[in-house]
Amino acid sequence: MTSPARVLTIAGSDSGGGAGIEADIKTISALGGYACTAITALTAQNTTGVFGIHILPPDFVKLTIQTVLSDIGADAVKIGMLANGEIVRAVSEALATLPPTFPIVLDPVMIATSGAALLVPEAIDALRRSLIPRATLITPNLPETAALTDIFPKSAEEAATAGRALIALGAGAALIKGGHAEEDLLTDFLVHRNGIEAISYPRIATRNTHGTGCTLAAAIATGLARQMTLSDAVHWARHYLQNAILRAPGFGEGNGPLWHGR
Repeated sequence: MTSPARVLTIAGSDSGGGAGIEADIKTISALGGYACTAITALTAQNTTGVFGIHILPPDFVKLTIQTVLSDIGADAVKIGMLANGEIVRAVSEALATLPPTFPIVLDPVMIATSGAALLVPEAIDALRRSLIPRATLITPNLPETAALTDIFPKSAEEAATAGRALIALGAGAALIKGGHAEEDLLTDFLVHRNGIEAISYPRIATRNTHGTGCTLAAAIATGLARQMTLSDAVHWARHYLQNAILRAPGFGEGNGPLWHGR
């Protein structure tokens, strides 16, 4: 048996199972990878909202990452909810021993689907300084793109400008996600140093969108861990996400989870 690709996910835990660490483990496993975790925060949440957040000590988060990497290792890292600047810096320090070309997918989680804040505003500068320069790919949605670049893209040209701004901060590439736009055709823009690539799918009319960003980033990281090219990993992950939305089980009264099984 060929050893599965190892993906370390660094993120918060979602008690409802739809996003965060739980969605990442399901995604990585469904796509044939081996998931390891470093939990940054515990959340009490369901499909209707986040009712409590318990942030873990930064030193413990750092120790968790170092402990996994020193023994099991990883072929790619996915980063999600970081909560505050101290954890951002702790994660950056823990990943400092990895080579510059090591695949890191950064999902700059700032606000939950329900609207709850998952990253304090003062941590955004720490994200810009410490982790964006380490990212192979950063995957912001439109509000996150605006928070990081002061550009809320409304066209391919503006998405390219925002993506280049993130690359100027040190990211290898940026995937500007179009889920918050209103067009019937949902388009994500993959911006890299050689240009821009539009990836479009029909928008699905559904309330079951909880964890879409986590799922996409984890799937991309799994593709990179399996040594796909960045473009191939993004297309592969986006196709998986589309099917996960279509097959959502319809749980809960709010923004329901996806179905991560295959």
